[in-house]
Amino acid sequence: MLKTIFYIKSDKVKLTYECPIYARVTFKGKSITLSTGKYITQERWNSTDKLRRIFKQDKEKVLKEALDLFALKIQKLYNQLEREGEIVSVQELKCLLLGQSKKSKTPELIDIINNHNEYFAKLVNIGERSKASLQKYERVKDLVMLYNKKYYGSDTIPVDKINGAYIYNLESYMKFESEYKGKLGIKNNSIVKYFKNLKTIFYYAIKMDLITNNPFKKYDGKIQITEANFLTHQELLKIEQKTFSIDRLERVKDVFLFSCYTGYAPIDAMKLTRENIIQDADKELWIKTNRQKTKIRANVPLLPPALRIINKYQYSESGLLPKISNQKMNAYLKEIADIIGLDKNLTWYVARHTFATTVTLGNGIKIENVSAMLGHTTIRQTQHYAKVLDSSVGEDMKKLKERYLNS
Repeated sequence: MLKTIFYIKSDKVKLTYECPIYARVTFKGKSITLSTGKYITQERWNSTDKLRRIFKQDKEKVLKEALDLFALKIQKLYNQLEREGEIVSVQELKCLLLGQSKKSKTPELIDIINNHNEYFAKLVNIGERSKASLQKYERVKDLVMLYNKKYYGSDTIPVDKINGAYIYNLESYMKFESEYKGKLGIKNNSIVKYFKNLKTIFYYAIKMDLITNNPFKKYDGKIQITEANFLTHQELLKIEQKTFSIDRLERVKDVFLFSCYTGYAPIDAMKLTRENIIQDADKELWIKTNRQKTKIRANVPLLPPALRIINKYQYSESGLLPKISNQKMNAYLKEIADIIGLDKNLTWYVARHTFATTVTLGNGIKIENVSAMLGHTTIRQTQHYAKVLDSSVGEDMKKLKERYLNS
C-alpha cells in the first residue's frame, strides 16, 4: 500500500522565513522524498497542524490544494502501474514522478526470440538465408515456450531470470520430456544445435542493444562425433544403374546422385541454373555458386555422372534439376534403398558424406580442396570425413590381412 505524507525542512529556511515542503512516499517498506516546490513558514505549518486545520489565509488554501493534487498525482501513477502489472522499485517510481526515464523493463525471453526470428524471416524473403534455418529457430521457440509453460506457468519469463539452473533444466527437458510427432526426447547433437541457435538469437539481441549479456553462453554441451554414413563406390554404382518406372523415385534418385557427385545439399542443388555452369581456360565445366547455409563460395568441377543428370533434364526443367518437395524426400530415399536392397539409411547427409569420402578424399583429392568444395568455413569441419575414411580403410585392410592369413 502506498502512503504519502508532507513535512517541512526547517534547516533549509529562506530569508523570508519560509521552509520548503517535502513529500515522503512509502510503499513496500521503503520510502523516497520529493520536493513539492512549495514553501510555508514553520509557524503557520505548526498552527494549521500541517495544513490540516481551517486556514485564515487564502495562500494556505491554495497551498493545501496544490499538495492534495501532488498526492493525487502520485496515487494515480501508482494505481496505473498496478493495473498494468508493472512491478517497480521505489526509486523507479521516483524517476517517473520527476519525469526522468524509467529504468528499462527487463525484456521477455520469447520477445527476444520473436525479435530475432522476424529479422531472420526478412533475410529468408530476400534469399539470404534458408527456410530450413528459419524453421529451426521457430522450433527452438516452440520448445522454450512448452518448457516455460510446464515449469513456470507462462509461455515466457524475463531474461534476467535465465540462469544456469534454467539452462540445464531446459536441456534436461529437451532430452527426456520433449515430445514431437509421437517421439519422446531429443538426441544430444540436436539439443546442442538448438542451444547454438539460442546463443545466436541472444547475440543478435546484444547487437540490437536489447540486452547486455548472453545467458546462453554458459551452455557447454558438445556435439558427439559419430561415424558418418556414406556409400561405397559399388553402392553408388548400384543406385546409378537402377532405373525406376515410378517417376517420383527416378527424380529423387537423380537429385540424390547429383548431391553425391557435387557435395551440394538439395536446397542448393535445386536452385542451380545454367548460369551457375562456367567453363575454365582448359574447357572444363564447373558449378559456381555460394552455399545457402554458410554463404561461402563453393565451386565444384562438373563430373561426368553429374553432367549426365543435368543433360537428362535440360529440356523439361527450368533449373538444372527437377524440383522436389523436402517433406517426403527422405521417405522416398528409404523406398529406393529398400527396392535396391541397400542396408543403409539413405538421407541427404549420406549424399554429402559420400562426396566427401568416396568421390573425393577416397580418390586422392587434397583435404583443403575438398573443404573448399564443401563450402566449409574451416578445415576442421572436413577432417572428420578424413578420419571416417581412415577407419574404412582400416577395416578393409583387416579383411585383406585375414585373406592372406587363411591362404
